[in-house]
Amino acid sequence: MRLFSAFALLFSLSLPAQAADATLERVLELAGVQLLCEQTLPLLQRGMNPEQQKALAPLFAAGPLCADLAKQVAPKLKPQQLDAALQLLDSPLARQFTAAERAVGEDGGLAAYRLQLQERPPRQARLDLVRRLDQAAHTTELATLLRYEVGKTQALLALRARGGDLDEKALAEQTAAQLAPLRASSASGVEAFMLYAYRTTPSDQLDEYATLYEQAPLRAVLEASAKALPELFATRRAQLK
Repeated sequence: MRLFSAFALLFSLSLPAQAADATLERVLELAGVQLLCEQTLPLLQRGMNPEQQKALAPLFAAGPLCADLAKQVAPKLKPQQLDAALQLLDSPLARQFTAAERAVGEDGGLAAYRLQLQERPPRQARLDLVRRLDQAAHTTELATLLRYEVGKTQALLALRARGGDLDEKALAEQTAAQLAPLRASSASGVEAFMLYAYRTTPSDQLDEYATLYEQAPLRAVLEASAKALPELFATRRAQLK
């Protein structure tokens, strides 16, 4: 959800590796990408037997998963892009919207609001703004990818439990039909969440927030994360016994 002088660019390129790593970690946290890592293992283990849960735990634990995702994303980004993305995500506007998002989990009103939307749909202009933000923030895309890769992994485990197996190409072919319904349900959930979270937020601020996510540095971070996620899962599936 800046411009740099030549001197600043040279200085950022000479920063110690751990400084750049810390910036990337913070950016992934504020962008919500780290949350995907934290959700992965609980989603994967849901419905699995104890033996399967045990096999999944070391490969999909949040800490190592986030660390490997960061390693894949880091080479695709320049230090000045990370600095700019952090400035955007840690701005007063972004913090205001983050507070509104966190409040959704505290008031428990989302379920009732979703039912209300069926009877009283939002104004089209407001829905267009939310969809623009969703696209800019890659929210539906990332949620769909996570659910799809989790489903592929669970399908592979179930197949192996029956004595079968598939390579990654065949697994993708077998599960490709799941993508469209997953994307549709993810989009519906994201729209309802955003409409509820920002229900008291003026449209001009929502427009400004969408513009924030459309900035090139933040777009680069989210696009790199989305590209890295499938490879991250494929690498770990190859290690499943």
